[in-house]
Amino acid sequence: MVSTKTKIGNYEFENCFMNAAGVCCYDREELEKVINSDAGSFVTKTATLNIREGNPLPRYYDTDLGCINSMGLPNLGFEYYLDYLLELQKTMPKRAFFFSLVGLSQEETHTLLKRVQESDFNGLTELNLSCPNVPGKPQIAYDLETTEKLLAEIFVYFKKPLGIKLPPYFDMVHFDQAAAVFNKFPLTFINCVNSIGNGLVINDETVVIKPKNGFGGIGGEYVKPTALANVHAFYQRLNSNIKIIGTGGVLTGRDAFEHILCGASMVQIGTTLHKEGPGAFRRITEELKVLMREKGYKTIEDFRGKLKYL
Repeated sequence: MVSTKTKIGNYEFENCFMNAAGVCCYDREELEKVINSDAGSFVTKTATLNIREGNPLPRYYDTDLGCINSMGLPNLGFEYYLDYLLELQKTMPKRAFFFSLVGLSQEETHTLLKRVQESDFNGLTELNLSCPNVPGKPQIAYDLETTEKLLAEIFVYFKKPLGIKLPPYFDMVHFDQAAAVFNKFPLTFINCVNSIGNGLVINDETVVIKPKNGFGGIGGEYVKPTALANVHAFYQRLNSNIKIIGTGGVLTGRDAFEHILCGASMVQIGTTLHKEGPGAFRRITEELKVLMREKGYKTIEDFRGKLKYL
């Protein structure tokens, strides 16, 4: 028997696959499609304190090798997703889910996390540090001094399982510096990577999305090499108790295999899920199992992190 079961923190999952925040997770109807698929869990739409409509349309565009988007965090607000998660805890007590959050300011970040801490939510919280928060300032995770200060403040009061979603890093020194910060805190996981920021796709002589004059996050096949590099770089550097969720460029079971080989304990699917629908979970899971059988692996722990070098 081949198993794709996995574990993050004290949580066990029947399958290592889940959606990426932003895809098939806007409301209960979409999240239920993921629940009823072969996915091992789901993550909610990244919630802000209040409802947001997001950026003007068109804000998403499929390309041959992925997508470009500038969504602007459209979501139904913190309370909507928290209420749904609390309902699921009663009806599906043996399953664990992820609650994605982002504050539009550091003050709002603390407000959101304090509400989670005070609630009965017993799943995993993912704090998105890869969205711009302050005009003129970089994404928080690119400002490691601010990141360290924010995490230090959070862990004074937040005692539940917490992970952070990261943008891609591109310099070996940045991997060293970021890991040194993350290792100071009791993080349950990191998720890498979010889309590669501020790409530009052109159709004939015109940009393809409206926000930011066409600039947007790049996802899909384009980003897999960058995603794999980030997963493996952090796997080499982080404390072993901080698990990694690999996200970026997962079209096939082979892609997922490579994320796990680089050190991922779970794998999120975004662009492919958007293009193909929740049936992608079954296809990719079966493709991964076929590959595992061919190589003689019975569990993902048999090969997780065991990338070979020349």
